[in-house]
Amino acid sequence: MNFPSNLFNSHSKEDGNFFLGVTKILGFKPKNLKIYKKAFLHRSANKKDEDGNPMSYERLEFLGDSMLGTIISKHLYNEVPLGDEGYLTKMRSKVVSREHLNELGKDLNLIKFVESRIPKSHFGDNIHGNVFEAVVGAIYLDRGYKYCEKFISKRVIEPYVDIEQLEGRVISYKSLVIEWCQKQKKTFAYTVYEDTGNDSLKHFAVKLSINKQVVAKARATSKKKAEELASKRAYFALQDKIQKS
Repeated sequence: MNFPSNLFNSHSKEDGNFFLGVTKILGFKPKNLKIYKKAFLHRSANKKDEDGNPMSYERLEFLGDSMLGTIISKHLYNEVPLGDEGYLTKMRSKVVSREHLNELGKDLNLIKFVESRIPKSHFGDNIHGNVFEAVVGAIYLDRGYKYCEKFISKRVIEPYVDIEQLEGRVISYKSLVIEWCQKQKKTFAYTVYEDTGNDSLKHFAVKLSINKQVVAKARATSKKKAEELASKRAYFALQDKIQKS
């Protein structure tokens, strides 16, 4: 791979290493390295631009989220000509789910380049997906729509978007359980109960009750995760009933 002859003369060694790393991730050479640096800049770094405005990857993340949704929508529209709006929306949600984007960010080891004042071990899983979206936004600003589409096709669509597998993929067990309860006119409640564990990391314990009977319990590092895990356990416990309804 040929790099600009003046790259290592006009930039620091750190910039050169970053250029090489980003080029490997993208599959092509970036033109404006500053845009990609911003894609890996966490707000805790407290960096500002020439006008004194705070800088972080969050604005690029917003742009990348839109580009990702548009390109995946176009792909699904072309691949599933009989899919109606509801079907296509559901399929797109599965591709761009937070869980899936986090997996993509981890596969590319994007966190390696993140600049922050917070130890990387303290970040939650969402940083991986957030930075992935920011990189997509940076590609769009640096190279335009075609290169953005090329990257998403290579990194997302080709390896991960299989229509049949997506149809069977569950985004949220909590949504499935709630939908079933509402359809069957059953009452349901998620309740945080006292956790007496000795874990050094705080956990939330949640129980799911249907028609006032506890059907599943779960513990996780956040209430949201505990509710989803309890819902997953409830779904498999009630799978025959849910699938027949």
